[in-house]
Parts: sequence; structure tokens; C-alpha cells
Amino acid sequence: MKSTKEIREDFNNFFINKGHTKVLASPVIPYSDPTLMFTNAGMNQFKDIFLGTGKRDYTRAVNSQKCIRAGGKHNDLDEVGTDGFHHSFFEMLGNWSFGDYYKKEAITWAWELLTEVWKLDKSKLYATVYKDDDEAEELWKTVTDIDHSHISRHGDKDNFWSMGDTGPCGPCTEIHYDRGIDFCDKQNIPGHICEANGDCARVFEIWNLVFIQYNRDENGVLTPLPNKHVDTGMGFERVCQVLQKQNSNYHIDLFRDIITEIEIVTGVKYQTDESGTPHRVIADHVRTLLFAISDGGMPSNEGRGYVLRRILRRAVRYGTKLGMNEPFLYKIAPTVADVMGDEFPEIRKYLKHAQSIIQAEEKMFLTTLTKGVELFSEFVRMKKDGGKIIDGETIFKLYDTFGFPVDLTAQMAEEIGYSMDNAGFEAAMKKQKDQSRSNQKFKGSSDIDWIVLSETNSTRFIGYDTLEAASKIVKYRIEKDKIYLVPDESAFYAESGGQIADKGSVVINGETLSVLDVQKDGDFFSISAKKLEILNISAETVLEQKVDKTFRDECRMHHSATHLLQAAIRKIYGDHIAQSGSFVGNNIMRFDYSHYEKMSDENIRKVEEIVNSFVRMNLPITTEVMPLAEAKKTGVTALFGEKYGEIVRVVRMGTVSAELCGGTHASRTGDIGYFRILSETSIAAGIRRIEAVCGHYAVIKAADQRDIIETIIKMQSVKEHDILTRLEKVSLDKRELEKSINELNEKLAMTQMADLISKKISINGINIISSIVQVSDAKILKNMAENLRNQLQMSIILLGADIDNKASLVCAVTDDLKGTIKAGQIVGQVAKMLGGGGGGADHLATAGAKDVSKLHEALESVKTSI
Repeated sequence: MKSTKEIREDFNNFFINKGHTKVLASPVIPYSDPTLMFTNAGMNQFKDIFLGTGKRDYTRAVNSQKCIRAGGKHNDLDEVGTDGFHHSFFEMLGNWSFGDYYKKEAITWAWELLTEVWKLDKSKLYATVYKDDDEAEELWKTVTDIDHSHISRHGDKDNFWSMGDTGPCGPCTEIHYDRGIDFCDKQNIPGHICEANGDCARVFEIWNLVFIQYNRDENGVLTPLPNKHVDTGMGFERVCQVLQKQNSNYHIDLFRDIITEIEIVTGVKYQTDESGTPHRVIADHVRTLLFAISDGGMPSNEGRGYVLRRILRRAVRYGTKLGMNEPFLYKIAPTVADVMGDEFPEIRKYLKHAQSIIQAEEKMFLTTLTKGVELFSEFVRMKKDGGKIIDGETIFKLYDTFGFPVDLTAQMAEEIGYSMDNAGFEAAMKKQKDQSRSNQKFKGSSDIDWIVLSETNSTRFIGYDTLEAASKIVKYRIEKDKIYLVPDESAFYAESGGQIADKGSVVINGETLSVLDVQKDGDFFSISAKKLEILNISAETVLEQKVDKTFRDECRMHHSATHLLQAAIRKIYGDHIAQSGSFVGNNIMRFDYSHYEKMSDENIRKVEEIVNSFVRMNLPITTEVMPLAEAKKTGVTALFGEKYGEIVRVVRMGTVSAELCGGTHASRTGDIGYFRILSETSIAAGIRRIEAVCGHYAVIKAADQRDIIETIIKMQSVKEHDILTRLEKVSLDKRELEKSINELNEKLAMTQMADLISKKISINGINIISSIVQVSDAKILKNMAENLRNQLQMSIILLGADIDNKASLVCAVTDDLKGTIKAGQIVGQVAKMLGGGGGGADHLATAGAKDVSKLHEALESVKTSI
């Protein structure tokens, strides 16, 4: 029986022998594609080819793509673990043709691999084709020996693939496998037929061959594409289930060690029936989390981060079914790395980083889980209508906000004799899914009216070697007072990889224009400039380019500094540190990195010292162009979110740094001059940011800080080495003085107590104190009201004060008026008169407002109101 590793190798080698180039899997976090939440298919990294905005050095490709389907249109999360073939993370084996071979070869080779290499029983294979695709059906009948009765036609829903509402699309043919009558869950339903694209689990899809031959416009009209493509996707775990003769994806060797580790960690033996669902969910979800975090994903409260957090919490919830009430998922991650790390080494490289994030999220959710139980209990306690039913919105809130599974809510409801508003829950769920689906629709690039002068299909960047160039104009467009120029060659660097675009000027027919920006548009560079007058542009027009050398040099040194900074941080914390974003300007740089702890002041200083030591070493900065696979073998660092082609540029700085990078860099590290960190802060859960400057700007910053220190030394009349001791004493003296002032202010305020009590009035047996008092802060005001409340009976106390030109209010009600008069209502009413608001408990409440001019009038009004 073949192992999963052998099956993956069989697939790749089969298509390599058919002239395909093996390409690396793209990250599951598609930073370069905002239309996707996660990479959900092998074709994602080739989308630019299908849209006609990109190209590759090959026309045939093969790979195994890591995918996540847990949000938006493709969402299998609820089915994960309940059956044997749905996953939130899975591998997709795929082969592609970009304007090369088409239907005949795709179908022939698919059949050859399945029946001759893997020796699958032909009688168990079925093919579906699009309802109008006569060509595909005829090919199945002529180039394969499939049973003709096993070929069926289907409509748009099953056998027509579209990238989105508009754009490339085409018919597809799917290959299905008959697993046998034991897999049919509807045998007892009269009239049920087991068939491909049917409604039972017996015959399931293992491979989809998509023939991209049309472009769909906004009116739904299909127009033939100039080039036809093949895009195939095979469910790796599914075909392994078939080849290893298992009844579930979770029983193939890819999952065996992971489920065994879950048994060890939880102490609960795995069962293949329904009681084994927790093990299957946990195994799947830990894979998803490890791959997502290793590719730069991070659990959070929005977007894909929210989906990752939901996945983690779902796994934790199933862990509680196995008796796990403490973090445990992070303990399983190393086994996943052992099982899959040969094919995907990044999950080994970032294992410790991923474990720390998973463990921290588990701790947080276990606390949240307790809060969810409290919310459920509070709902039951506050329910006043007498009906014993948990409404749909509450069920959804527990599910969506606190990660409660519906069955857990149902169990808790059943224990107290409550029923569930499942219809209301489904309505709330549908509303959310509809919203999510609308947000995930793929939309192609906007249509722009370019005036095309040349058939050149890309811009060549020559700015590594020169700052001046004379080029042809490929196309241009005019928009209001700007002109956008696309040259065949560009000396200007276009904004990318975190580095801002170059500044400078261009000359057209003797007219000099200042460059405003340079952006990438597919394989083109678009230079925007201020349009002063109508320009006469033709295919013969020469575009003279001149890059601002000072600006470029400043950007180069800051970009090189980011590489040295990452090397320095890794030297202190380890290689699990990963860059998650950056900004490189001419006068500042930002470096975002994944880490769950604040960098200590000592380590900030160490990092700064290490970078400056690299600068003083004056290391050579060299670049080399090579195949991506070869570069990764040498251990170079690749950046999260960066889209790399098959040929990459490696930037080395001596032996201390080697990264894939397309940016501009200094010639030697010594060109940086001096590096200085400005700040280290948190920008998101698990993401830290360092801001720094180098060169001239670092010298200026150091001088500014020196001036500040010297000014403080003169003000305090001390020597430099005594300044910290003096400032500590000043700070301590200040705190003591503030404490004394606060105590005096409070004592002064309390002297007003007797006068307030003497001025109380009585209305219908209730004592009322309503007055403006002189206090320095709201805390003292509140203490005064509390003290009066404790001294009096049958009393309402309403105090106001002008504090920093704002009205502060507090209302206190004695306990013997509890249930009759509410402090929150009174203070809220008064605050409203002043244009403010507030509230609080029935016995004590506060409020505030900006208008102090009517404070006396508002306080008097309460007497009439009461």
C-alpha cells in the first residue's frame, strides 16, 4: 500500500515527465490577493495569468497546494470531523496548462494516472461533463476506456467553473469514485439513486478538470478567450483514502500519528464512530492553525484572523468533550510538523512561534468560555416573559461571540427545561453567511481606458544599475490633472515589498514633469505625473527618466537596515521570528514582526548595538538571481505576503543576512552610517513594530535627544551621571506632593459636609440635598456623596461641581429608598439638561457634561422633578 508521501511524489513525477514545471505551494495567507480570505485552491497563485495581467517562464505547471476552506464561499467548517472527507485544511494536487495543451491531454493523462499508475478499478470511476460540452464527452469515449454509461452531463452548478461574477470561466469535467454501498447514508429512502453529483456520500469527487475558455462580462455574456487554459484540482486526502483502502480521510497515514498524539495528550482512545468526532476535529484544526500561523496568519477579532480564532476555539470546545480544561492544542503541533514538515518545511521553522500563539489563545478562550456560561445563566435569570425558550439571537451570540456550539447551548437549555429557537438561530446564521459571501466575491481589476502604443506586455526594471533612462512609452492614460505613463523600461522603483516609490522627474518632448508616484499594474510600471498641458505622445515619443539620487540612496540605506534588523532580532530571540510587514521610506523605516512579548529595554538596546556592529563591519551587499527552489535550499529568508516568481533575487549582506527581496539596497552595510531605534510597540495580538531611522536622520535624532538631555542637566544643575538619580527623586517628590494635595483637597471638601446637611430640605418625607460644591476631582465628589448617603436616611443627594471647566455630577440614594427612586435616572435627567449623559447603579450614579453655565439651574430642577 502506497504511503501519502509516495502518492504525492507519484502525482508530481507523472506530470514532470509530461513536461510540467514543479512550482512551490503559495502561502495559505494570500496577502497579494485581497479578494480571498485564504488560499483555497491551487489556481490562486496563477490568477493573474487567467486574468491576462501576468505571465510565467513556463506553460505547464504541477504542485501540491496547501489550502484552507473555512470562510466565505468555500466553507466546509461545520462538516469537518462529522464525515470522513471534509477538512478546513487540505492539500490540493494540481496540474495546469497556460495556453498549451487542452482537453484531450488533460483527460488522457488523468485517466492514465488513475488507472495505469495507481491501478484504480475502472468500474468504480465516473466522469461528469458540462451539459453542452460535446467535445469533453466524446474525448472520454475515445481517448479512455471508461464505461460509457459512467459518463453523465450536468448543469452550471456542478460542471461550470467561474472565477467570480465576471472574468475567466469555463466548463469542467469531474472524476468521481464509487466507494461502495456501505457509504450510502440514504439506502432506506424510496427512489434514492447513488450517482455522481448525487446527494449521498457513496460516489464522491476526487479530481476536477477545469477548461478555462471564456470571459464573462458584467451582462453575463461569454466571449472566447484568446488563450485556453487547463486548471485541475485533486483532493489529496480523498485520493489517499481510496488508494489506501480506508473508509475515511482521517484514517490514512497522514493523520495516524496526529490522532495517536491526541490520544496520548487527552488520555482518551480514538473511536472510528461518532464518538471519535472530537479527535478528528482537533486533528484537522491543529493542522489549519499551524499552517496558517506559519504563513503569517494570526488569530484576531476580524477578517481571516477571526476565522482562525473560531477554528481554534472550536478545537478547544471539542477538547472539553475529552475532559481537557487546560491548554493542550499546542502540544499536538510538533507531531503535525513531524508528519508534514518534509513537504512543507515552514511549519517546522516556525513551530515554536506557532505554539506560543496557540497556547496563549487557548488560555484566553478558556476564560471566555466561562464568560459564555455566565451569559447563558444571566439570560435565563433576566428572562421575564415566562416562556422557557432560548431565542435565536442569544443562541447565535453564544455561538458567534463566545464560540459555543449549538449542541452545548441545547444541552444547557435541556438541563433547565428550556427549548431552543432553532429557526431564529438559522436566520441569524444565514444573515451572517450572506454578508460574508457578499464580501468574498472576486472582482477583477478595474477597467481603465489606456491608450496603447505598443504590444509590449511588461515593463523591465533597470533601476538597479542606473538612475537615468530613455525609454519608449507602451501605453498612457489621462485622468483629470494627472497623466499615467507606462514605459517599456523603468529606472524608477515602483512601490512594492514595503518600499515606497522613487521620486524624480520625466521629460516628454522637452516638457519636464515631476513624478508623483510609481505603482505596479500587473507586469507593468505606471509612472504618474502632474500634467501641465496637453502632451503630444506617440509610439515614437521618448520618455526621459531621472531618479532623485539622494531620495533613492536614503531609501536604499533604510531598506538594507530592515534586513540587518531582522537578523539582529533573530540573533536574540531565534529563527521563529518572522517579518509580518514593513515600510521603507527615505526618512524612516517600520519593521513588523511576529512575537507575543514586548521587547525589553535591554533587548532593544542589544538589537540596536548588533545592527550598528553589522554597519561598522562594512559588509558587502550582493545580489544574485536564481530559481526559487534553489534559493530556499540555501536557507534564505522569505517574507510573509510577498509573491515570488520561479526566479528570485537573493540579497546577501556578508554572512549575517540572506533574504529574497526585489528592493533597492546600499552597496555595503557601512553606507547605512548609523542606526537608531525610535520605538517598539504592539500593533496587534502577537505583532510588534519597531520604528527606526538611519544615516543622516539617525544622527539628527541622536543630536535632538542629546539636546534634550543637556537641557535637563542644566535645569537640574547636576552632573550627567547624576541626572537619573535626580529625576527619580523629583518624580518621587512629585508623587508625594500630589498625594498630600489630594488628601488636603479631600479634607477641605469634607468640611462642606455639615453645611450641606444643614441645607437639606424635605419633600413628602424625603430629604433632598442638591448643591454645587468646590472639589478638585470627580473621585472626591463621589466620595462626598457616598459619605452623605451613609450618614443620612430617606435621602437623595445630588452634587455638582465645575472641574476643569466641565460639569461633573453625582447622585446618591439611601438604602431605605431602594426600589422607589433610582440614582441613575436622576443624574441622567440632570446631565441631559446640560447636554451630557451618564448613569450607574440605583444607589450611586455619576454623569458629566460640557456646559457648566446652567449647573445651578439644573440642580434646582431636581427638587421640582422629585
